[in-house]
Amino acid sequence: MKVGLVSLGCPKNLVDSEVMLGLAREAGHELTADAAQADVLVVNTCAFIDSAKRESIDTILEMAQHKKDGACQRLIVTGCLAERYREELRTEIPEIDAVLGTGEVPQIVQAIGGVTSGAGALPLAFFRQRTESQVPTKSLIPNPQSLPTYIYDAETPRILTSPAHYAYLKVAEGCDYKCAFCIIPTLRGHYRSRPAASIVREARVLAARGVKELLLISQDTTFYGIDRGERGALARLLRELNLVAGLEWIRLLYLYPTTIDDDTLDAMAECEKVCKYIDLPLQHASNPVLKRMKRPGTRQKYDLLLSHIRDRVPGVALRTTFIVGFPGETDGDLEELCEFVRDHAFDHVGVFTYSHEDGTSAYTLDDDVPAKVKAGRRNRVMGLQKRLVGRRQRARVGQRARVLVDGPASDHELVVKARLATQAPEIDASVYLTECDPSSYRPGQFAEVEIIGAKDYDLIARAMI
Repeated sequence: MKVGLVSLGCPKNLVDSEVMLGLAREAGHELTADAAQADVLVVNTCAFIDSAKRESIDTILEMAQHKKDGACQRLIVTGCLAERYREELRTEIPEIDAVLGTGEVPQIVQAIGGVTSGAGALPLAFFRQRTESQVPTKSLIPNPQSLPTYIYDAETPRILTSPAHYAYLKVAEGCDYKCAFCIIPTLRGHYRSRPAASIVREARVLAARGVKELLLISQDTTFYGIDRGERGALARLLRELNLVAGLEWIRLLYLYPTTIDDDTLDAMAECEKVCKYIDLPLQHASNPVLKRMKRPGTRQKYDLLLSHIRDRVPGVALRTTFIVGFPGETDGDLEELCEFVRDHAFDHVGVFTYSHEDGTSAYTLDDDVPAKVKAGRRNRVMGLQKRLVGRRQRARVGQRARVLVDGPASDHELVVKARLATQAPEIDASVYLTECDPSSYRPGQFAEVEIIGAKDYDLIARAMI
């Protein structure tokens, strides 16, 4: 069978997709990137916020069309939307032949072969065109079911779909926090760390394939090992990974303000391969909003933490994300958030508008900030960050730096796209090399450059001769 897969959502979901592809190929199936040629189509969905649910539904319907005018014989839906709305998806979109939740990744081979989980197989239905309004994602009620427990290991087949020079490695799965706005613990289960030996084995395999940058991910990467009673586990893991031949950069994503400790910061400062990069989603800076969000910190604690991180890891880049428009957020709360952004000079900031999600504790609150106001508040914070970063980027002109080449720029054939160690792929700005021969650079290559300009978040550079 020819199998095609569409992966939506975060890098954690992408790793699940890569495992499913690996399992499918090991079972003898052929993989294809052309949905029109696939006998079986898999959509690995996201359901974190309303826009992600809509994208998942739209993609499912798009893939369902191939059962009418393509080669597709089976449509399989996996991931967070499947975990959250299993039976509703079967009812609303009968073209779906199998639904697998986040804990059923290994069952993808049976699903491809015609065996479905749960209530049994649905008959193939004729395709009916539907509009978004006919798929009531907002009214769907999550199904009560046991929490997922699955997590892959180093021996699990996996096919990388990211560029060959970097890869994501999931160190843990699940989450034990109860943030008011988040449905992830329900969809992913309790936090469970992989054994360090398994992670190191996988890292060696990835390095042998040519991976230069390893991105460690989980719902809370600094919680790693705590569920197993292993204090200092992440710092020890970083020191072991620092010894893996072939790796050049090791990057941590998705840290948490209450679990980032001095052992981890010291390992980051001392290990030459570990990027001086802290990805620390703080969500807000107003104490009343943080309390309603059920976040553990306060503005005062965050001030101290960020100063401590910078003292402990000189030259560190700080990335964070915020949510605006949470129930009860006032203009005064937003002003405090803007003041916080000014005070701490973050290198990278992402801002999301609050999504009122059923199944979360915040869903019982009145979603009292209008959508237009939410969007305006997001634009205000992002506009502030753009101005702050723009000034800092321009001040870097004349500096020299080492960059990792990602490949030709998508919008200019004579420009090479690269990144500093302080820039993560996909989510952060880039460095663009001009005045060069692009054919002289390959993805995964390192280069010494001089910064010669800046445009908003991005930097312009030329190669050192």
